[in-house]
Amino acid sequence: MTNGMKIALGVTGVFVLAIGGQLLWLHHRNVVDENTQVPRQNQFVTPKMTMDDGVFLHKERPDSLKDERTLIGKKIWVSAGGQMDYYKDISKHVDYAKPVGVLLGAEPLVIEDVFEQKAPANSRATFRIAPGQRQVLLAFTMPKSNDPRTEYAVPVGNFDGGVYNFFTDEIFFYDDPRVLYKHWGPDMWSHIDKHEAVLGMSENQAMMSLGQTITPHGDTVGDRSVTYDNNGHPVTIDFEHNRAVKITP
Repeated sequence: MTNGMKIALGVTGVFVLAIGGQLLWLHHRNVVDENTQVPRQNQFVTPKMTMDDGVFLHKERPDSLKDERTLIGKKIWVSAGGQMDYYKDISKHVDYAKPVGVLLGAEPLVIEDVFEQKAPANSRATFRIAPGQRQVLLAFTMPKSNDPRTEYAVPVGNFDGGVYNFFTDEIFFYDDPRVLYKHWGPDMWSHIDKHEAVLGMSENQAMMSLGQTITPHGDTVGDRSVTYDNNGHPVTIDFEHNRAVKITP
């Protein structure tokens, strides 16, 4: 991970900032001379597991519009906080030039419909989801908003070359994250619901609260400084032993 490079991390995995692109993993392997003695006890290091690592995240793996339409009528929650612009849904059509806002972490949505629309190549929406021949959008309402009946829409995939590509598994939780991560406790969740940073929170909790668009200053998760874009209001948090010890707005 290169310092200073903006990336987007999921709460328990990796969410590629430009979803239409490809991610290439390069696994580093130490090369040792054949005469070098390697102590056996140092050959394997068991990573320290946390309660977060034990959380099971349900995946739908849709590959057709029929699959995607099974979400209609269901409540889902935003996982990719701070990543996805959403738009006013006007009769199953959106104005890509006029985003309403950005979906925030753990925000509940009720899915009303699934529709397709051709996206302009230079729109912000195509930075997250490749335009393809046309994009696939979810129409939804926001039950916690001031107007829970207003419909909005967000791109979640595309149709290109005769194939549908969906990223709902990466963008959303299908189960309430407050239940999935109930071990975080009600006090921490009260801060996350307000999308604020507090001392003592972990990197995962900070991403749920402030969003996944981050600039890490160091490679050791939990023992480094991280700048969160925070929807255009950057916040830098210093972590020690995966607990926030300093917050700089």
